[in-house]
Amino acid sequence: MYDKFNEFLKDKENICIIQAENPDGDSLGSAISLDHLLGDKNVSLYCPVDIPKYLHYFEDWSRVTNEFDFKADGYIIVDTAAEVLLSKLLDDAAIKNKLYSSPVLVIDHHETPDDLNFEHEAICQALPACCELIYKIAKHCNLKIEKPAADALMSGVLSDTLGLTSASTNSETFRTAAELADLGVQVSELEEKRREFMKKSPRILDYKADLIKRIEYSLDGQLATVHIPWDDIREFSDEYNPNVLILEEMRLVEGVEVAVAIKTYPDGKVTGKIRTALPIADQIAGYFGGGGHQYAAGFRTYDTTYEDVVKDLISISYQSISKEKANHETIQPTN
Repeated sequence: MYDKFNEFLKDKENICIIQAENPDGDSLGSAISLDHLLGDKNVSLYCPVDIPKYLHYFEDWSRVTNEFDFKADGYIIVDTAAEVLLSKLLDDAAIKNKLYSSPVLVIDHHETPDDLNFEHEAICQALPACCELIYKIAKHCNLKIEKPAADALMSGVLSDTLGLTSASTNSETFRTAAELADLGVQVSELEEKRREFMKKSPRILDYKADLIKRIEYSLDGQLATVHIPWDDIREFSDEYNPNVLILEEMRLVEGVEVAVAIKTYPDGKVTGKIRTALPIADQIAGYFGGGGHQYAAGFRTYDTTYEDVVKDLISISYQSISKEKANHETIQPTN
């Protein structure tokens, strides 16, 4: 499977690396690490939205631009194989035509099936982070992993595994982290940079307090939802992603099995970020056409309302929670 990477790069000099319109630490680390790993190529890094300030602790984040490289002779999409997360690109007729007529390689680590409608090669493997997958590809293809690439890979892994503490983290992830440390990565230095950029201004802390007061509970406290309207997105997102502010707080409330931060936009788009205590996040997201991991997933939908989304969330969360708990009780050993 990993051989597809070298096959794709043959006879290509100009590579454009694409992140989806919801950049996070893993997608950014994937893009930056590939930029370093492909040192013998002309590489451009593209994201349809600006990289949020809380991710500026990544070295070389400023290499990412929202000006699409139409001159590239190959495109690598990282950290997603879901068409809905590439809607900003595909809504642009010129970009869509370029992707439909050019060689494209997708590198993704989510369990969600690849649903891209244009022709492409894919290296998809269910892993805790896309950066872990890129590290495996780099090792298999005998690419030289210098410290800047290793730093980006480690930062991406730490981001998507919540510092190697998420439920998806396994022994192989720890081995990857150890091998990156052997390449010179200092986790303490990366964490110091991350914490510096994660600091909140007094107004952001006040906003977080407001978000906490807005949390609504359903299903006897098992489902927690919060609404982040367009006015909030416009005012605060560049400084701090509201999802990052609130989701972990919601998930850690006693009794909460499903936490969802829901954003609404003027064009009728509604997005949801899901975190769960049970392995059902991907099931819930899938109901809305989204996907992700068992404990962390997301979705977006159009031409609906916040109220309708919450109504559907209550229904599908109830079904998923009940089924998971019933399955768990079934497999409990008897005394």
